[in-house]
Amino acid sequence: MRLKPKSWPSMFGGVLLLCLVPPGTAAESGPAKNLRFSVAHMDRSVDPKTDFFKFAAGTWIKQNPVPGDKSRWSGFEELQERNWELVREILELSASASEKSRRGKLVGALYRSAMDTQRIDALGFRPIQADLQRIEHLRSHAQLWRLLGRLHLENWNAAFSPGVSPDAKKSTHYAFRIWQGGLGLPDRDYYLAEGFASQREGYERHVARMLRMAGDNSGAAEAKAKSILALEAALAKASKTRVELRDTEANYNKFPVREWGGRFPSAAWKDYFAELGLARMDSLIVGQPKFFEAMASEMGARPLEEWKSYLRWHVIRSAAPYLHREAEEASFEFYGTALRGQPRQEPRWQRAARVLDQSVGEAVGAIYVEKHFPPAARVRMKELIQDLRAVFQDRLGKLDWMSAETRARGLAKFDRFTQKIGHPEKFKTYEGLRVKTDDYVGNIRRAAALESKRQLGRVGKAVDRSEWHMTPQTVNAYFNPLQNEIVFPAAILQPPFFDLAADDAVNYGAIGVVIGHEITHGYDDQGRKFDADGNLKDWWTQDDAREFEARAGKLVKQYGDYEALPGLKVNGRLTLGENIADLGGTSIAFEAMQRALARDPAKRKRVDGFTPEQRFFLSLSQLWRVNWREAELRRRIVVDPHSPAQFRAVGPHVNLQEFYDAFQIKEGDTMWRPVESRAKIW
Repeated sequence: MRLKPKSWPSMFGGVLLLCLVPPGTAAESGPAKNLRFSVAHMDRSVDPKTDFFKFAAGTWIKQNPVPGDKSRWSGFEELQERNWELVREILELSASASEKSRRGKLVGALYRSAMDTQRIDALGFRPIQADLQRIEHLRSHAQLWRLLGRLHLENWNAAFSPGVSPDAKKSTHYAFRIWQGGLGLPDRDYYLAEGFASQREGYERHVARMLRMAGDNSGAAEAKAKSILALEAALAKASKTRVELRDTEANYNKFPVREWGGRFPSAAWKDYFAELGLARMDSLIVGQPKFFEAMASEMGARPLEEWKSYLRWHVIRSAAPYLHREAEEASFEFYGTALRGQPRQEPRWQRAARVLDQSVGEAVGAIYVEKHFPPAARVRMKELIQDLRAVFQDRLGKLDWMSAETRARGLAKFDRFTQKIGHPEKFKTYEGLRVKTDDYVGNIRRAAALESKRQLGRVGKAVDRSEWHMTPQTVNAYFNPLQNEIVFPAAILQPPFFDLAADDAVNYGAIGVVIGHEITHGYDDQGRKFDADGNLKDWWTQDDAREFEARAGKLVKQYGDYEALPGLKVNGRLTLGENIADLGGTSIAFEAMQRALARDPAKRKRVDGFTPEQRFFLSLSQLWRVNWREAELRRRIVVDPHSPAQFRAVGPHVNLQEFYDAFQIKEGDTMWRPVESRAKIW
C-alpha cells in the first residue's frame, strides 16, 4: 500500500525470471531439480511440425493441473512456490525468540502480527472503524478531498491513483503524478462490456454483503451498492483503455499546480496536496486530464452521501484481506474465486509473506541475499548480459531498415544502458517504522505511510539511481525506461531460468532469452520513445518510425489472431511491447548461443538426441509451460500486457527461419508461417 510508479510508463518488462545459483548451494538442492528443463516434460506423440508447444511441454501439461490455491500453474509458479518456502524459513526464524538483529526483529514482529489470527478475529472491523467514522462525519467536498489525501497516504485505493516517479521529460528529478483509477473491478471493460454482465452483478452483491458485514442494514447496503456501481461505471467510462494508456506522450501532461487547481472550482486540490505535504509543490504530471474532468463533474453532480458510501466501500475493500476471517473469506470469494476461478486461498503464511514483501520487502530481501545469493551468481550473470549486449549492439549497428541518423542515436542510447543484478548495494532500513505484534492492519498502514512520506519528500529532488523497484526475492525482471536500465533480482537466477548444470543451449533458450527480452524493451513500441538519458524524447526520423510501425504491425496481426478461449482473442496492440521483446530476446539469444558454440566447438553436440538449435527452442517453450483456470485467463486477456504463456511459447519461434531449419518445418505444416507474414525488427 505504497505510493509508487504505476503503469505509466510501463516500467517492468517480462514476467520471465528466477535465481542464478551454483551447484551445491542451498538454493540448488531438493525441489530445484524438478524445475529444470527435461525431455520428460515433452510429449513425443505430438508432431513438432503440428503443435510445437505440446511437443515441448505436453506431458508436463497433462501431469500438472492447477493446484486448488492457484489460478494459473506454470514453470514460473513452480519456482515462485519454491522461493516462497525459502522466504517462509526466513520469516519463521525471524519471528523466533532467538532473533537478535534489528532487521530480523522488525520482520519477525510483522510476521507474528500477521499470523495471530485469534487477535485479528477478535478485532473484527475495529482496525478501520475510525476511518469509517471519519467518512460518516464528512460535511463538505473540501473535507472529502482532505480525507482522500489521508487515505492515499496509506495507499487505500479510491477515486484515482497518485504516485511519485522520475519526470519522464526531466528524468533526473522526481515528480508527483496522478493517474486514472478508483475502480473496484479489474478494468473499465468489466463495467462497460456486455461480456462482463455477470461479474457486475456479482460485484454489486459482494459490495452489499461487505457493507452489511460492516454494519449497514440490508436495504441501505443494497441501495449503496447500486450507487457505488453506478459511480464507478461513470469513472470507468471516463477512463482510457489499456491500449490507450500505452501512448506515453498522450499520457504525459504537465501542469503548474495553480493552473491545475483552477480548472476545477469544485475540486479542493489545494487541500488534497496539503494533506500529502505538497503545499509548496509547483507542478504535477496528469496522466489523463479528461478522466479528472469527469471525476470533478461527478463530484459536483452526485450527492455527498454517494461519495461517502463510495469511500466507505473502498476502505472496507482495501482492508478486508487483512481483517477477521469472515471479511477475509468474503473478499477472497469474490476477488479470488468469482473473478479468477481460484477455489481456495493460499495458506496463511504465504499470504503473510506477500504482505511483508510489500511492506518491508528489502528487510526480508537483505536476509534472503545473505542465505541464497552467492557472489558467484552475480559474476556469471554479468558475463551472460555482456554476451547478449554484444549481439544486440552489433545488430543495431547493421540494421538495414534504419537510417544512419536514427541508428547513431540508438547506439548512443545503448552505450548508456546500465544493469543491476541480484540486490541493491544498500538496503532500506525502515527507520522509524513502529511494528506492534497485536496490530496487523496498523502495521501495514504505518509501513505504507512511511514509504509514501519518503517518496513524497523527494518530489522535485534528484533521482536516486541506485534504487530498486523489485525486491531481491521477487521472481521477475524489468526494464526501466526512465533510467535506461535492466534489472534482475536474485530470485530470477535459478532453474528453470538458469541452470549451471545444463548445456549452453538450454541456458540461452531460458535466461538468455530473458536478458535479451529486457534489453529489447529499450527499443519496443514504448521504450523506443525514451532517449539515452531516460527522457521521453523522439529521436527517430519520420521514415524510420513509420518503418518500425509497419514491422511491429505484423506482430499485432499475428498475436491478434491467437484465440485464448472460444471467441476470445489476444489483444495484439495491448501485448505489442512484450511481443516485440519476446521476439527480439529470442533472436538475440539464439545468435549469442551460436557465438558461444563457435568459441567452443566441443559443445556442439546432441544431448538427449537433440541438436543445440533444437534444445534452444525446446528450452524456451518449456519455460512457458502453463495450465489456466478459465476465469483467470479471461481476466488476463483484458488486463495483462503479456500474451498468455502458451502463445509466448511459440509466437517468437514462427518468425525465425532458424526454428524452421531446426525442426525441418516446411510450407504446408501447421507451424509454418509465410515468410511475408513474419516479423523482423531487431
